[in-house]
Formats: sequence, C-alpha cells, structure tokens
Amino acid sequence: MSLQAYQQAASRAEPPRDAEYRLFGQVTRALMRASQSDKFDFATRIDAIDWNRRLWSALAQDCANPGNKLPAQVRANIISLSIWVSRHSSLVMRGEESFEDLIEINKMIMQALAGPGTSSAAA
Repeated sequence: MSLQAYQQAASRAEPPRDAEYRLFGQVTRALMRASQSDKFDFATRIDAIDWNRRLWSALAQDCANPGNKLPAQVRANIISLSIWVSRHSSLVMRGEESFEDLIEINKMIMQALAGPGTSSAAA
C-alpha cells in the first residue's frame, strides 16, 4: 500500500522547473510586499531580502557543483547574478538602494523559466 502511495505522489510531483518558477514567484511577491511596507517595518523588509538572498545563494551553490548539467556559461552567469544580488541586498537593507532591481531580476528569471511565448505579465 505504501509503495502505491509513493508512486502516485511521485507521478504528481512538480517538475523542477515548475518548482523553481513557483519559488521565485513566492520570493518575488515577498520582495514586492516588503518594498511597499513602511520603511520602519524592518522584519518584513529583512525577511524578504534574506529569503531572496538565500534562494540566490542556493542557486550559486548548485551551479558551482561539477555535476550540474547546465552549460558552463549559464552556470557562471547565475553565480555572477548571485554575487550581485548579495551585494545589492546589503545596499537595500541599508536604505541606499531600492527593491526594484531585485524584483526585476527575479521577474526576468521567472520569464526564462516559463519558457518562450510567455508574456512578462504572466511571469
């Protein structure tokens, strides 16, 4: 009985690309809410920035793994973006930059994950 339940769950499992898209959507919505929150609502702002930074850090770690199947240039670009996100996030936390660039980068990644023919409004 448990093997059958496992097989059913596995067949309904979300493809990795869809999971990544969904996660980027959740993180991006958190950044958008944080960008519109009161500037003294530090918990909301820091939580969203930290979640986004952790997402990008995990992507960079995965891309640094020699077993990663993405092309080397794509992996290098993701690692570079992760470094930029980390630096820009620090500036946002200090109030020296806005959330907008972080949100736009995430939306571009979502659009790429959604594939060709997807409008940016859907992303």
